[in-house]
Amino acid sequence: MNAPAEHDTGPQPDLTVGFLLIKNFTLASVAGLVESLRFAADESFGSRQIFCRWAWMTCDNQPVTASCGLPVSPDAPLDFTRRWDYFVVAGGLLEETRNPPEWLTEALKELHARNIPIITLCSGAFVAGKAGLLDGKRCAIHFTTRDEFRQRFPKAIPVIDKTYINDGGIISCPGGTAIDLAADLIRRHCGLVRSQKVLKYLLVEEATVSGKKARAAQPDVYENEVVTRVIDFMKHHLDSPVPLAEVAEFAGVTFRQLNLIFAKSTGYSAAVYWRRMRLERARKLMADSSLSINEIAIATGFADASHLIAWFRKQYGETPSLFRKRRREAERLMKK
Repeated sequence: MNAPAEHDTGPQPDLTVGFLLIKNFTLASVAGLVESLRFAADESFGSRQIFCRWAWMTCDNQPVTASCGLPVSPDAPLDFTRRWDYFVVAGGLLEETRNPPEWLTEALKELHARNIPIITLCSGAFVAGKAGLLDGKRCAIHFTTRDEFRQRFPKAIPVIDKTYINDGGIISCPGGTAIDLAADLIRRHCGLVRSQKVLKYLLVEEATVSGKKARAAQPDVYENEVVTRVIDFMKHHLDSPVPLAEVAEFAGVTFRQLNLIFAKSTGYSAAVYWRRMRLERARKLMADSSLSINEIAIATGFADASHLIAWFRKQYGETPSLFRKRRREAERLMKK
């Protein structure tokens, strides 16, 4: 299926992912991620890209071969300008990612500046490292590349015992099947039911991605204890956010220190991070409940419906009513 055009007027997906396949990329992690998206995108085994959509791209818009020898043709031209929910850099053999072209690293910097999360698979972390996007950040890498990675990127913090790490908008996955990463992304954007569906169809025990080791790699868990504690506080106060000065006092730091710690760990100020959490909660309530927009605004700590609508449009590029309309249309299509 060809990638949907930006002006597509049909039902819009909950999750869009752009895959940039680097020559000699590792097939297993790419397959685990996209197969998970496929099961979450449609009911049963329909494989229609309704709730999730993705596009295959290459650096020169020509077919590329995986490290196992499987050739793959792109179905969309390379496009960094789209409002992707996630942009994946799928690496593999190191000789292809050690010295990425400057145009690619610059494009990734621009994506990051637009707050579009970048996922690195396998040696894709070397591309992000070359772009300077991992400086001061933790990143999950394959144990066989740790020494070289440290030598090339001394400002980064490589970790070899995590299935993936989300630090400051860069989500690094060292390889494997990437199913636990996919399940968490689907849970966040599409809801728990479809995440569970994915794990069931792929014959993966849910405990595998909900145990202690996986929890340590989930997006809202960070190495900094203050950040983790404050995020837990925020989750329990989504409906009535207290002033951030009081949150800082709760954490035992100053307001300025709180923002500095959050910016370093998450890439966002504490206020922006909290607002994004509340907007995600609001979107889930819009999808899974019949509450009015005003009721959802109150439940997620916004002053009123107008306040929520303004921030929702800014964050997601559409109004809550349009979001609900396309969700109903997508559900109607799934029942056909």
